[in-house]
Amino acid sequence: MKTFIRVAEVWVPSADGHVLELAGGLFDGAPAFGAISRTLCFGRAEGLPGRAWDEGRPVLLRQIEGSYFRRIAAARAAGLSAAVALPIFLGETLTSVVVLLCGDTELHVGAIELWRNDPRVGTDLTLADGYYGSTDPGLEALTRDGGLPRGAGVPGLAWQREASVFIANVAQSTHFLRAQEAAQAGIVRALALPCSVRGRETWVLSLLSSSATPIARRIESWLPDAGGAGLRRALAVSEPEGPVESTDTPAMPPDALGAIGVAWRTGVAQAVPGDGLLALPVNVDGVVAEVLALYV
Repeated sequence: MKTFIRVAEVWVPSADGHVLELAGGLFDGAPAFGAISRTLCFGRAEGLPGRAWDEGRPVLLRQIEGSYFRRIAAARAAGLSAAVALPIFLGETLTSVVVLLCGDTELHVGAIELWRNDPRVGTDLTLADGYYGSTDPGLEALTRDGGLPRGAGVPGLAWQREASVFIANVAQSTHFLRAQEAAQAGIVRALALPCSVRGRETWVLSLLSSSATPIARRIESWLPDAGGAGLRRALAVSEPEGPVESTDTPAMPPDALGAIGVAWRTGVAQAVPGDGLLALPVNVDGVVAEVLALYV
């Protein structure tokens, strides 16, 4: 089963803080691309990871070809056409930059959206940038024309909750405001999460996918228990069926959760190739509020 996310990378500051180095990556679908990535590092404002570091916010490349992306030929050979970089801050400190890459084929229906609120300008989220690949253009046109108040739509709900929001079937959800257009485009799943940024702006990443190419093979959300010492699984969805599994299991100590626990303790994203796991810390107000686990 192919997923909408084809490749995931984690870049971290070097010991002297001058460059970003590859700490881990999920390259099963693009091994040659991964081999090149392992030889690189990025200075501030250099390439996609360096650009996200410098700007202190998520950065989307709707088209890798002809851009400032440093591995264009390798991306083309692997069928990778778009990418988004998410800087992860703990307070004002950059802990890591996560890069997600996807492909663009007729069967690879999905979208990457970056929503933004600048409190100096207004109170709504508006679309800052979006990649829609081979998805029906009607969805993109509708999205670019609208805004979302806090708590409205999936991105607005993630903003309000300060946590990730997953919708297994957008057509049956009261939270997804573009259900008809999404259904016509073949979109079934939606995942939105707040992004940690430098400054006062709010940014939310939204990933949309079809059932044929889901966002990931499995998605889990881990939240602190009442005492804050353990983590409980608040969401677990496995593809292709996408059932929401029981989450009434007891909380577990972070040390028992491997990379998920490390992401929780450190605020640094983790990539585990053997498991295909990307553990993405969701940092809010200088603390890790959630770990989102994506199995690509």
